Amino acid sequence: MRTAVITLVAGRHEHLVRQRAALSDGVHHVVVAMGDGEAARCRALLGEASDVIGVDAEPDGLPLARARNAGAEHALAAGAELLVFLDVDCIPGAALLERYAAVADDDPALLCGPVSYLPPAPPGGYPSTGLDALAKPHPARPVPPEDGVQRSGDHTLFWTLSFAVTAPTWRRIGGFCEAYVGYGGEDTDFGQLAARAGVDLVWVGGAWAYHQHHATQSPPVQHLADIVRNGALFHRRWGWWPMGGWLSAFAERGLVRRDAAADRWVLT
Repeated sequence: MRTAVITLVAGRHEHLVRQRAALSDGVHHVVVAMGDGEAARCRALLGEASDVIGVDAEPDGLPLARARNAGAEHALAAGAELLVFLDVDCIPGAALLERYAAVADDDPALLCGPVSYLPPAPPGGYPSTGLDALAKPHPARPVPPEDGVQRSGDHTLFWTLSFAVTAPTWRRIGGFCEAYVGYGGEDTDFGQLAARAGVDLVWVGGAWAYHQHHATQSPPVQHLADIVRNGALFHRRWGWWPMGGWLSAFAERGLVRRDAAADRWVLT
């Protein structure tokens, strides 16, 4: 099964280099560089090891949904039969591609692998082996046995950190909704599109990815406007609000308020 690994990039170049180093030389690594000059920067870093394409940014933020679609179409045009999407922060485990391909051979599902979170990198960077001993799995996602799978039944658990689909399944789902711009919502929307298309969500044991540490905020106030805007778009499409925990945390800080009569969240 011809496989392409698709990664979106806007900064985090050290993380990108570590990801590329963990992939074998023969893997088609499609890097979708978002924003002015980002494609040139990625090509300078990676040389010919990766296939870099560029996507313009938009005034409201990074076009994450459009960039994933562009990466998928680029890979499919080159003959990819399995699309593996990895967040730029993720270092693929040694068995990630093998496990995704093995399960995809038998199951045309939306496949997600477990992700384990690394501490800050030591001087000289993370070691090339033994990352499993350093990292801690995400507590809110399934961790199946290494050679097993787990059917979720809950498409709201889908995430874009690490997932895979065959070419026919990608076309069946229809790609990401490009009306989403900026952070949040497009991933939950994709999960709902998969559910509507009758595509199961399956967690793949052994398909480990290791999330490199970076500074973050909780709740992500730096993405406040994006989350409210994209949440409203999701509500119009699906009838309920995603990212409820973040919206409630914003409300506790006085950053948004709930308009119960109109069933909406508004910036204060």
